[in-house]
Amino acid sequence: MTNHPHHANHPHHAANPPDSANPPGAASHRTITRYADVAIIGGSAAGLATALQVSRQLRSVIVIDSGEPRNAPASSMHSYLGHEGRSPAGLLEIARAEVRSYGAEVLTGRATRITRTETGFRIELTGGHELHARRVVAATGQRDELPEISGLAQHWGASVIHCPFCHGYEARDGRIVALITSPQGLHAVPLLRSLTQRLTVVVHAGVPADDPELATFAAAGIRVIATPVRRVRSDSAGRLRALELTDGTEVEADTILVGTRLHARADALAGVGLVATEHPSGVATYIEADAVTGLTAAPHVYAVGTLVEPMLQVLPSAAAGTRVGAMVSADLAREDLEAAARPVAHAADWDHRYSGDLQWSGNPNGSLVAEVSGLTPGTALDIGAGEGGDAIWLAEHGWRVTANDISQQALLKIREVARRRSVPVETLLADANAADPFGGARFDLVTAAYASIPRTPDSRGIENFLRAVAPGGRLLLINHDLSDMGAVLAGAGGDATRPFDHEAFVDTDAFAAALQASPDWEIEVHERRERSAGAASGHHVRDVVLRARRIA
Repeated sequence: MTNHPHHANHPHHAANPPDSANPPGAASHRTITRYADVAIIGGSAAGLATALQVSRQLRSVIVIDSGEPRNAPASSMHSYLGHEGRSPAGLLEIARAEVRSYGAEVLTGRATRITRTETGFRIELTGGHELHARRVVAATGQRDELPEISGLAQHWGASVIHCPFCHGYEARDGRIVALITSPQGLHAVPLLRSLTQRLTVVVHAGVPADDPELATFAAAGIRVIATPVRRVRSDSAGRLRALELTDGTEVEADTILVGTRLHARADALAGVGLVATEHPSGVATYIEADAVTGLTAAPHVYAVGTLVEPMLQVLPSAAAGTRVGAMVSADLAREDLEAAARPVAHAADWDHRYSGDLQWSGNPNGSLVAEVSGLTPGTALDIGAGEGGDAIWLAEHGWRVTANDISQQALLKIREVARRRSVPVETLLADANAADPFGGARFDLVTAAYASIPRTPDSRGIENFLRAVAPGGRLLLINHDLSDMGAVLAGAGGDATRPFDHEAFVDTDAFAAALQASPDWEIEVHERRERSAGAASGHHVRDVVLRARRIA
């Protein structure tokens, strides 16, 4: 593939002295521009299901997630076959891991504005970063607005619920109050009556006291009170106790079911001409999209999940994402077919990265120098060679080097530097996750420094690395210690988008596990080495160095 993406944020580690244009500390404020086939705005069930479907079609996918799922206050979710009772956070953890297992990235941050370009879309992200994509999928969902009743929000997501299907069973046989604020709130009452004999309907607003439906409820034995609520009261332990009405009456309650006003999170879409409109239900705004394809009125912009269908539960939201992901994939495939193009996933991102000025100092990685200096020069393969600092140094020290990268622009730079320095370096344009990227060749040294190899469920990239090492040869990997990356990637602040997702790439531990499982390998070095990431930044990060010898 190519050099590790996080390296672009921190070009001045101990092995590579700082460039004069990037003094220590300055790089932490550097803005990054990314490129992908598909940008998905919103990383809950619908967005992640879309990402999974698209990434399995060998498309580069970047998800932008603000980390504010609508169901975050709830401790569990229900009616999701196979995940019944799981916490919303637990589901997202599983879903993100599945998406990342196919090399798709999930970035924490916000999309602030989306505009159209000649080749697709430009998505402006918090922190000043940008993402360019051929297609955009909006899966930003809804925001709940609770009635302005003192104490109600305190219990939201626990004893104050909005859906009898999502959490009604857990409230069964208890004192349930249906708090009515609009005619739509009446629809849930028959369902609640099936769950408890201690049901009270309190009409706060939106429905006249003489509404015939209220009379039907009363005739069925449901207690009906048409008096507004002053506040929600809690006991000394903070648990929901009762609703206090404006006439001073208290209605005891274990659970309150209330309808909310839903607001589509659609501000970023205004730049492509999409604005939220009133939903037919009268209690939400939404983005209109085709019921099958998910296409909106803006060409090549899709919308999915509760942004389009506000009343969806988690399971149908995920199902909608799977469907729309298939539509997006088919759309891209048709476009490429008509253009007789066969794009390589992720190549465009790196080609744009390497199309400008040099990203790094051009010096070799210090750990590579230390680990290789005692070896007898032979053939070497530098995977993800980037701008070639390591490959050029190896060639200058007697190695017969093949520099590999997924980026044609990176290889052009390597060839130019090799020409200027009069050293022989072969270049190989290949994806380390391809079926046979290195043509069956074997090398005395296979090395990669900060190489970003997208994950695959079958670990193909790892197998390709190991297969390329000749018997008696060495594998040398240098990566950032992922335990440090959270602090380093924080960038300009907590609201800033982290421009790379290191969890979408194969880490050193995965290589170590594969080596340990094989009798053909001996691990010689596997250690963390501390280095400074710049005096002004205050961060101290570590590299992980793994060197192994192929025995047979």
